[in-house]
Amino acid sequence: MSDIVAKCKFYPYFCAYTCIHSTNVDLQHTLPILIGPTASQKTRLAALVAHALDGEIISADSRQVYRGMTIGTGKDYDDYMVNGEPIPYHLIDIRNAGEAYNVFEFQEDFAQAYRKICARGKLPLLCGGTGMYVEAVVKNYALHKVPEDAAFRTECETKSFEELVAELQTCKTLHNTTDIDSKKRLIRALEIARHEESAGDLHRTLQAPYTPLVIGVEISREERRRRIEERFKKRLHEGMIREVETLLAHGVSEEQLLYYGLEYKYTTLLVTGKITQQQFETELLTAIFQFAKRQMTWFRGMERRGITIHWISGEAPMHERVQAVIGIINSHIHGK
Repeated sequence: MSDIVAKCKFYPYFCAYTCIHSTNVDLQHTLPILIGPTASQKTRLAALVAHALDGEIISADSRQVYRGMTIGTGKDYDDYMVNGEPIPYHLIDIRNAGEAYNVFEFQEDFAQAYRKICARGKLPLLCGGTGMYVEAVVKNYALHKVPEDAAFRTECETKSFEELVAELQTCKTLHNTTDIDSKKRLIRALEIARHEESAGDLHRTLQAPYTPLVIGVEISREERRRRIEERFKKRLHEGMIREVETLLAHGVSEEQLLYYGLEYKYTTLLVTGKITQQQFETELLTAIFQFAKRQMTWFRGMERRGITIHWISGEAPMHERVQAVIGIINSHIHGK
């Protein structure tokens, strides 16, 4: 019992931890996955659960991989501190701003992080809101690196944004068609879809070394909007505009920042004089509201595609959310 107490540093969840770890089941074969829309406080929840279960977090966020993009992507490093102890995290700050990164590379990086965490005898816990990344892990898709096609890109440039969107919507691929907010990103999505169709093995899956357990954090539309507005003001106060100015000064191009969308798209438009302060605040908040809605649409789509998501309330007190997550993990293990 003393060993368990020593491990279970987050005392309020001692009973749940004891129940899980008193079995002979290898917890590492279960991969808890925490998902939720932006501003659902899933990162803090994941850190508290990881602290209770002696785990490490793997991020599933397509923009937090970039160094120097901290405020706009919501890298709240304080969320990873629990009782003065840092919770190890992975796949954050692994690329320079301006570099390309895609779901294929994410899968490779995830697999490497997963193996290392398991080798240390810790529990891997995936957390993020990028639906295509999460689904790639859940279903362990056999993806291939998609090369750039210069001729195809040139052809796409002659088409309107609306024509490209309509073309992409005819493709039944893994890739998210709902958060395309620049022509460059849209063309890349079409390039990937075209390559996958020619490869002839769409959605082929491989046997995963883990059993995914997806837990979703759900909050009401009204609370989600309130948190987004509150967080937006906080990010402005912390220097989000200055962060974008610094990225531009260090050689990250305007086009690249527009490609990253949301905070980086609209802040870049502001600092380059393309929109006014009022337009910046109104249009960015609207874009974030829409993005959160699209995230939930993606997660509901995952359920329609056969993925079970165990939903918990994101408005309950945090200690109740932690208990709910640990309870789901406990039930999953004993139900095998």
